[in-house]
Amino acid sequence: MKYSKPLQAVLLALAMTATLATAAAPAVRAPHFAIDGAQFKLDGKPYIIRSGEMHYLRVPRAAWRERLRMARAMGLNTVTTYAFWSQHEPEPGQWDFSGQNDLRAFIKTAAEEGLNVVLRPGPYVCAEVDFGGFPAWLLRTPGLRVRSMDTRYLEASTRYFQRLAKEVGDLQSSRGGPILMLQIENEYGSFGRDHDYLRAVRAQLRKAGFDAPLFTSDGGAGRLFEGGTLADVPAVVNFGGGMDDAKGSIEELAAWRKQGPRMAGEYWAGWFDHWGEQHHRQSAEEAARTVDWMLSQGVSFNLYMFHGGTSFGWLAGANSSGTEPYMPDTTSYDYDAALDEAGRPTPKYLALREVIGKHVKEALPPVPSAPQPRAVPAFALKPAGGLLPQLETLSHARPSRWVRAMEEFGQNYGYILYRKRLDAPAKGSLVLEGLHDQATIFADGRVIGRMDRRRGESKLAVDLPAGAQIDLLVEAMGRIGFGPRLVDDNKGITRAVKLNEDELEGWTVYPLPMDAAALKRLPAAAGDPAAPGFWRGTLQLDKPVDTFLDTRGWGKGQVWVNGHHLGRFWEIGPQQTLYLPGSWLKEGGNEVLVFTTEQPTTTTMQGLADPVFDTPKPR
Repeated sequence: MKYSKPLQAVLLALAMTATLATAAAPAVRAPHFAIDGAQFKLDGKPYIIRSGEMHYLRVPRAAWRERLRMARAMGLNTVTTYAFWSQHEPEPGQWDFSGQNDLRAFIKTAAEEGLNVVLRPGPYVCAEVDFGGFPAWLLRTPGLRVRSMDTRYLEASTRYFQRLAKEVGDLQSSRGGPILMLQIENEYGSFGRDHDYLRAVRAQLRKAGFDAPLFTSDGGAGRLFEGGTLADVPAVVNFGGGMDDAKGSIEELAAWRKQGPRMAGEYWAGWFDHWGEQHHRQSAEEAARTVDWMLSQGVSFNLYMFHGGTSFGWLAGANSSGTEPYMPDTTSYDYDAALDEAGRPTPKYLALREVIGKHVKEALPPVPSAPQPRAVPAFALKPAGGLLPQLETLSHARPSRWVRAMEEFGQNYGYILYRKRLDAPAKGSLVLEGLHDQATIFADGRVIGRMDRRRGESKLAVDLPAGAQIDLLVEAMGRIGFGPRLVDDNKGITRAVKLNEDELEGWTVYPLPMDAAALKRLPAAAGDPAAPGFWRGTLQLDKPVDTFLDTRGWGKGQVWVNGHHLGRFWEIGPQQTLYLPGSWLKEGGNEVLVFTTEQPTTTTMQGLADPVFDTPKPR
């Protein structure tokens, strides 16, 4: 067909306009990070995630950069962390993303050190922390059930995600940031099978503004995949052991999800400890062989843990199983990880670095100089007042007809004391129903017995006169954080106190959270060294150094240094030291405050260059 010259000119002009418009239109850019079938892609290129888990709460903020730099030098390209709701919203509507809780700063520091980030925002995280990372104040609402479609719970978790997104939403890969992807909940298949709940969590994340790729993570068994995954969300698998375990778990994942990335969301390259158990170890050779196999197969991985650190303060949680009703976790979260509790490379670190180096094209950065914890000379501690004489200083009395759980008094952590003066003689069995977790029983100020939930203890034979004062000091040793029993692990005495079959009424209750404000009110007073109470001392230093406080001989209790709560110690082991970061110390005098519930056999402490994990003592 022929056109007239005028028409040809018009058509040519139109063609030129279309060409110019096409040239001017911006090219469609591939997302910074994407999940494409069985591959991860970063800037359009296949990407193997070589990740290690490290929790900002468990590492002193001053050490974040050096520990992250160690991760990069081992050959990792990513760091994974949970976000901890319990620490960011300690009370309803009160938010804390400062200091040690500054998740944004942690993520940005990782990026500065050449590491991407996988964020696991919860709302449930497990992580061997109290209540699995849920804030304890959720337990103040009678009947509220976490990890469910309970509207009261979902309203609270919605608020949490919205606030979290304000902190780190702009750091997602969907906006060019280092957060590659986010996990929906955590190992939900080990808890339930309510897919409506998982979809609700996903919807909460999306509505809050989390628009990066999402994934789920569960143990490697069909039942767990069935309960914990969503058909349209990529899934990864968690496992421990050696190379054969890795093969089996990845095969199970591939059989369950024909399309999708092959990744160990958690490869347990170590394990955590309970009080009264052996310290766990896993050989460096086994971990290295397993990582070698994963890299040879193009399988992405996350080492759980790369650096475990310490569950400072009241952070440590507990576990429960059919045979062991209650197993509290130690303060140390060393985890037999590649970096030890103080951040030093271990033989496992060097073995993993060698293996990773074989599989990457680029030269690994040199290993930075390691921290050097030091021994410090013994220093004296002196009695600083028994607990009972200082109750009014540390707490405010609350009358209560019945004993009740500490959460009902607005308390989240610590100790709680129930006091009653007997109206009549008491002879027979004193029964503490629902003891959570350990009780010291006083009669007229004298210790007459102890009960331990770990051993199922709940009764004490008594023969007391009318008018005697009984005090029940109960220590919360960490809420259960995994399994069905986590939903209602309230603390204190959760049901009743009885004398034989008769429930005792008329109590005065003293919540003892042992927070900074209360401890500052403690007077400088002498005390009975045999009674539960406080001890003070001064650690003199020429310069601040990392060290491990030797707590052997001190029974059971807590330590604060310059106001920093190091955590719990207990002579039953295996942990016999508390990590003390040099960044929490100063030149000159450093105040050490110890609270004990058992009479110590020494009056000094010293710092050691290395931690002590000994054979547990049965109790």
